[in-house]
Amino acid sequence: MHGKSTTIRFLTSNALSLLGNSVAGVVLPLVLLARTGDALAAGTLALICAVPQMLAGLMGGALLDRLNRRSISIVSDFISALGIALLPVVDMVWGLNFGWFVALGLLSAVGDIPGMTARDALLPAVCERDGVNLQQFLGAAQSLDCIVTIVGPALAALLIGFGGDVNALWVTAALSCAAAIVTVTIPRSVGAVPPRVAADGACDAETAPAKRRTALQRVAAAARASLVDGCRVLFKDDAVLRASTLLTFGIVMVMGSFQGLVLPVHFTETGHPELLGYVLSAMAAGMLAGSLGYAALAPRARKRTWYLISLAGMAASVALMGMLPAFPALIAGAVVLGMAAGPASALLGFFAYDRIPNAHRGSALGTQNALMLVAAPVAVFATSIVVKSAGTSIAALVLVGAWMLVTVAALCAKSMRNLDEAVRSPSGAGEAARETSGAAAQSPAE
Repeated sequence: MHGKSTTIRFLTSNALSLLGNSVAGVVLPLVLLARTGDALAAGTLALICAVPQMLAGLMGGALLDRLNRRSISIVSDFISALGIALLPVVDMVWGLNFGWFVALGLLSAVGDIPGMTARDALLPAVCERDGVNLQQFLGAAQSLDCIVTIVGPALAALLIGFGGDVNALWVTAALSCAAAIVTVTIPRSVGAVPPRVAADGACDAETAPAKRRTALQRVAAAARASLVDGCRVLFKDDAVLRASTLLTFGIVMVMGSFQGLVLPVHFTETGHPELLGYVLSAMAAGMLAGSLGYAALAPRARKRTWYLISLAGMAASVALMGMLPAFPALIAGAVVLGMAAGPASALLGFFAYDRIPNAHRGSALGTQNALMLVAAPVAVFATSIVVKSAGTSIAALVLVGAWMLVTVAALCAKSMRNLDEAVRSPSGAGEAARETSGAAAQSPAE
């Protein structure tokens, strides 16, 4: 392997998987609403799937510290494709109902969540193999993600227009399969677990006594050990990592509720639900611009400067959008929000990859993804109660107030005041990348 071939393949696989998820994110709610006729079904489905998704994330994290991470990514994408492909099959044979959505949604989660964590765990190793600066690569990867986020809804609309909502899911499944096939071309050594993890286990639940347990007991023990180990890495050992993780949770909960509930309800109430897509596309376009700017200028500016500018821009734009102004003002606020959120997302991701040791990356990232998968639907459900009891405008203002509290906490966090001194290594991959490099040297490449 020469040049930047591994990073290119990784980006291609990640983009295909994300494009499939982006199309599904538009198509699935429409299919669910058309088949059930219940506007609350999507929120209910999210709550029902939250705990199983969390368990899938924890188990995926445990496996990623034991098995080859590239292999898990491949298997996860194929499982995700199967879960999506079965939806049109079931619709043709028996007809979809809410129960089928729950069952197949859980099957897809078994693939989606570990697959997402596997790609997160692979990223630093991919950068190390090709000698790519991690900080700049995160900015470039996020820029590509933004492009996919813009293209996805448009592709979904095109597919629905030509073939109908359910048939569009065939393309989603095909994209997941394509992502798995591209990942197959990445050298197996990139996904190798560090030798010391294979020897003593980052969250070892399979000691000699454990081998005599039932399969269910071993699964429960592995999930529990992964959660304990992941929480220790994320929240106990490293103040910078703890602060950045909590800020990520704040972004996911507040922004997820605003985009996933308040804005859709607002546009539905005003009789223009189609405008939601334009606002979300404007936000994605703004994030693309912000991410590209960060990728180009990241090494030239202090991380603390990026941090402050991003927080200020996000606070101002959320305050504007929270007033639910006229459509042009909402578009402007969405663009600014995206531009400010782009550098913040890349910067927080950088600190996670830089500071989580490779030996614990699976459990830590699996725990983070699993907890966010529970936090997001809980926040949306809480927001829905405010919408129902006090109205959409009040709910929007409550979210603005919540975001201001998150911003103040982020600005006052002592651990985030000297961000440029918090980097563990000049390469940006830290101890984690050095461990990955050592593991790759001892594992044969394909």
